[in-house]
Amino acid sequence: MPHQPLRIVDANLNRSAEGLRVLEDVARFILDDPDLSRRLRTVRHRLTEAGRSLGTAPLSERDSEHDVGRENLPKQSYPDLISLVEANAGRVEESLRVLEELARLDELSATLNAAGFEQARFALYPVEKEMVSRLSRHDKLRQMTGLYVILDRQALAGRDELEFARQTIEGGANVIQLRDKQSCAGELLPLALRLKELCHKSGVLFIINDYLDLALAAGADGLHLGPKDLPPAAARSWLPQDRLIGCSVTTVSGAIRAKKEGADYVAVGSMFPTGSKKGAVVVGLDRLKKVKKAVSPPVVAIGGITENNVGEVIAAGADCVAVIDAVLGKPDARKATRQLLRQIKEAKRKCPKTS
Repeated sequence: MPHQPLRIVDANLNRSAEGLRVLEDVARFILDDPDLSRRLRTVRHRLTEAGRSLGTAPLSERDSEHDVGRENLPKQSYPDLISLVEANAGRVEESLRVLEELARLDELSATLNAAGFEQARFALYPVEKEMVSRLSRHDKLRQMTGLYVILDRQALAGRDELEFARQTIEGGANVIQLRDKQSCAGELLPLALRLKELCHKSGVLFIINDYLDLALAAGADGLHLGPKDLPPAAARSWLPQDRLIGCSVTTVSGAIRAKKEGADYVAVGSMFPTGSKKGAVVVGLDRLKKVKKAVSPPVVAIGGITENNVGEVIAAGADCVAVIDAVLGKPDARKATRQLLRQIKEAKRKCPKTS
C-alpha cells in the first residue's frame, strides 16, 4: 500500500471520528434525542469498520510529531453550541470527502469503499440541519422568561399595534404575541410582517396566536395554539424545526399531553378572573404549581395577572407571565411593562429556585 495516502487516510478517519463524537454528545446530552444520537453513532461505527479494513497500516504510518501543519492549526473558539455543531459537522463532511476521493485511487479502491464515504457524507447533511434548527429552538425557548405581552387587536380597539409593541419592547418585554380572533390571516399578514421585523431587530420573540399559515408566511418565531386549534404534533409537521409551539392548558393532564405532542411551552390559566377572555376558567395558583411539577419548563402563567398579584404567580413557579390588560389597558404601556418587570424580578429574587 502507498505510504503517503495512508497518512491522509489515518488523519481523516481520526478527524471524522472526533467530530462525530462531538455531534453525538450534543444530540445525546443537549437535545436528548435518541434518533439523532443513533444516526450519528451509525456513521461513526461505519467509519470505524472502514478503518479496520486497512488493519494497522494507517497507524504504522502515523507521524503526528512531524506533521508540518500541526503548528498552524487554529485554536478555535465558539460563541455558542450552534457554531460548535456547524464547525464539527463541516469538519466531518470535509474529511469524508477526502476519504471518498482517496478511495478512488487504484491502490486503495480494493480496500476502501468510495461510495460508502459518499453515503455517510450525504447522511450527515440533514442531521446537521436538524441539529442546528433544534439548537436554535432551544435558544428561543430560553427567552421564554420575564414578560410575555399579548397584542390583542380587539383589546387595542383600533390603537396602533406597532407603537404599543415598540413601547412594551422598550419597557423590557421578552415576547410579543399577535392575537386577533376576528380578522383572517390575509388581513393580518402586513401587520405581522412589520411586527416580526420590529421584534427581530430588538431581539424579542414574535409569536402568532392560532394561525399556522400566518406564522409560516410571516416567519414568526412560534405559534401559540388553543385547545380547539390544531394539535401540536400536526403543527410541528408544518413548522420549521427552529420555531416554537405553545399551548394553552387548564389541567395537569392537558399540560402533560401538550408536552408529549410536541409543545415547547404551556400557558396555564386563567390565574385570576379576567375580562380579556370571555368564559375563561379560573384555575388558580394551585393548578399552576401542579403543572410546574408535572412538566419541564417553561410554564407561562396567564389570565388576570396585574402588578398587584404578579409576585404570587412567580412564587407559584411561573417561568414567564403573559398579560393583556395589565399593559394594553394602561395609558403608558412602556411604564406599565417596566413596573410589571420590577415586580417579577423582585419576586424571583425572593424565590431564586423559580428564576
